[in-house]
Amino acid sequence: MFFRTVPEHKLRLPTPAEALPGRAEPIATSSTHAVLNTPIKTPIPEDLQQIIVGMGCFWGAERLFWQLEGVYSTAVGYSAGLTPNPTYEEVCSGMTGHNEVVLVIFDPDVLPLDELLRVFWENHDPTCGMRQGNDQGTQYRSGIYVSNMHQLAQAQVSRARFADALQQAGLGPVTTEIAQAAEFYYAEDYHQQYLHKNPGGYCGIAGTGICMR
Repeated sequence: MFFRTVPEHKLRLPTPAEALPGRAEPIATSSTHAVLNTPIKTPIPEDLQQIIVGMGCFWGAERLFWQLEGVYSTAVGYSAGLTPNPTYEEVCSGMTGHNEVVLVIFDPDVLPLDELLRVFWENHDPTCGMRQGNDQGTQYRSGIYVSNMHQLAQAQVSRARFADALQQAGLGPVTTEIAQAAEFYYAEDYHQQYLHKNPGGYCGIAGTGICMR
């Protein structure tokens, strides 16, 4: 597979001194899901949960989750970085530390977290470090950003189980980061539900072929 050359700084996380300053005001975005017609912004209904995941380009990842039964709403944005209220261009510069992520709001009685995590693992390559497919840079890293300690424990167990399956298949070690969710910054309006608005647009989602059912 051919990979284009990218600057070295885009393949490592910036230090606080290097990170772009950002801004105090949030980036303007929509408040209603273009497909599900539900609110995309918190607070969420009390009987629902939320989790944030990074799987490479967030366009295809968001579509993957909004299609699942039990998902109340989704939104794309930036998290796990340093720069407040970053723009897409700033994230792509590699100087914010943020990951392109999807906020998934779901009903755990319909879609258990273990099943949601299975979809996460099986639809990207979690062994690539700062890359996903041909997309290279820190914003394309694999990540799970949890809302509470229960989610953290489930995510860690799920990672261990999937890592074992990858090892048995002769593949590399898992590089997915798992952490308490930091601030989620909503991406610009044109990114929200992008593949609904642009059906022929770039997706970037490809399954690993490792089935954890």
